[in-house]
Amino acid sequence: MKYTVSIEIAVPRERVVRLLADPAHLPMWLRGLVLHEPLDGKHGQVGTTSRVVLQMGRQRIEATETITRLEPADLHGIPSDSVVYYEREIVTKGMWNAARERLTEAGPGATLWESENEYRFGSLPMRLMARVMPGAFRRQSLLHMQDFKAFAERGTDVRDAAGGR
Repeated sequence: MKYTVSIEIAVPRERVVRLLADPAHLPMWLRGLVLHEPLDGKHGQVGTTSRVVLQMGRQRIEATETITRLEPADLHGIPSDSVVYYEREIVTKGMWNAARERLTEAGPGATLWESENEYRFGSLPMRLMARVMPGAFRRQSLLHMQDFKAFAERGTDVRDAAGGR
């Protein structure tokens, strides 16, 4: 299963990139995040493997995330005509996901975030769920992006929302 979602954020790209790259900010916009800890390497660097735990309703998901691309490697002073690429693979029981993020300037003080996602399912229940509810994965990706947009533009912290969305 493959899909692409995008969102425009009314914040300069360099600030968006810094906010996304800072692990201290993850719990503020990544709804349901319980834990994100590097197992091997430094957070956000290519080759780093991290343990990620998310709580989604009654379901607790534990996965391994590996950073596969970060370009440019230095996220300071990025030329305005450059595209920032951030790619990762996430593996959990019965599922593999590749997320390819592209961040471009969308005008003065604005950033376009495009997220291309590919999923492969190794278990019958996950394959059935993907067939029955394919839009659920797309909606979840877009929700994370909308939460980040609210955090970047207004400082909204998802942990402050009573009961979540």
